[in-house]
Amino acid sequence: MAEQDRHWVVPGRAAGGGKMSLHRCETCSKEEAKYRCPRCMKYSCSLLCVKKHKLALSCNGIRNKTAFVSVNEFTDLNLLSDYRFLEDVGRTADAAARHCIMHSPATKRLLYFLRNKARGCNIELKTLPVGFTKRRENSTTFNSMENKFYWHLKLIFPHCHAEYTLKGVPDDKTLADILKPYIDPVESDPVVCQRLKIYTASPQSDVRILMKIENRSRNSVRYNELDASRSLLDNLKGKVIIEYPTLFVVLKTLKNDMVVLGQDGSEPAENSDSENSSLSSVEEGEIQDSS
Repeated sequence: MAEQDRHWVVPGRAAGGGKMSLHRCETCSKEEAKYRCPRCMKYSCSLLCVKKHKLALSCNGIRNKTAFVSVNEFTDLNLLSDYRFLEDVGRTADAAARHCIMHSPATKRLLYFLRNKARGCNIELKTLPVGFTKRRENSTTFNSMENKFYWHLKLIFPHCHAEYTLKGVPDDKTLADILKPYIDPVESDPVVCQRLKIYTASPQSDVRILMKIENRSRNSVRYNELDASRSLLDNLKGKVIIEYPTLFVVLKTLKNDMVVLGQDGSEPAENSDSENSSLSSVEEGEIQDSS
């Protein structure tokens, strides 16, 4: 296989090249599978199907080292993987701390300037150390003459396994206008429209925009529901942002595991911002109404 696909693994093959496990390719459904994706566990029969699968699901084929594993399924291999992951994190943090840019006065002044301006807008902006992916990706700027943020923004469409990155999004632009090039049946790009057809075919009233609440423990992830008719700045006020906003676009009509706070009686919505944090997938969490 090609160099970029060497992380694919062969399921069920004996040491001497024995019989394969009886799995059909999940891309073409014709041939017997030869490979299994370490990330999404989909079976493929050839390099062509591997590439088609990656394109269709936006899958990078790299095993998710931070994926949740239940206690019943936890093995010595998972323990070893976690140990190596922590070693990698330690090396990365150490390298970042030694990076010359980390100690650059200009960099520190810029980050302080951005955090200070965000605080003035009632937004708690937190930045990560140099070396972290989000720190490297972030292109957010503040225009002093216009007194306006131009945000780096990530849109995630979980029902289509798609995500898009926007740069220079003005803070006075409404969320509805931000989403138009993606889910509006008339104004969206034809290629994007085809990929997100489940969204473009749905009424706009069914679209919900969510943003994860930071500073919560992993087992109590919650989401704010944002108002599409209001500006990005208005929606971000009173919230904690780590580097840049990440918005999840979901549909009310599609089944998912998310529970809206205040509708199940499990927790009052107004108390949700006071709990502690972390990162988790949208499927594991709950949503908080912005009202």
